[in-house]
Amino acid sequence: MSAVTHTAQPPWPVLREDFAQRRAARDDEVADVTALLLDHADPLAGPPEWREAAATAVAVACLGDNHLWQDLLLANRTELNALMRYWFPSLVARNVGDMKWKKFLYRQLCERAEILICKSPSCAVCSDHAVCFEVPQAALKSCAPA
Repeated sequence: MSAVTHTAQPPWPVLREDFAQRRAARDDEVADVTALLLDHADPLAGPPEWREAAATAVAVACLGDNHLWQDLLLANRTELNALMRYWFPSLVARNVGDMKWKKFLYRQLCERAEILICKSPSCAVCSDHAVCFEVPQAALKSCAPA
């Protein structure tokens, strides 16, 4: 992993300005998601305050109504995946099915608390599979009419 270089921009994501009120109302939730992320933060990604800032930004963005990458003001999910790989690689390794990040993070919190929230014991047979997982672009192309 390459070292982080100091730039004018912070090396963690920027949040939308309207998230302060959401955070105030749900700060305990932000604390739980932040703790989960920090448990999986790469100590080589940056100093502790940078890791905390990245984890907090992702946790607060989880309060948004859009896809996590959109609430982090990223261009696409690929950028979000890169961000997660950089800051939280051991958590990325656990997301073997490429579940959408908000769903995955909250599922991890539920597993920590030993709360079963899913309809099915296996994601592969769940009727909500398409809701939780990203459809690969290759699959979309193969479904397109010729």
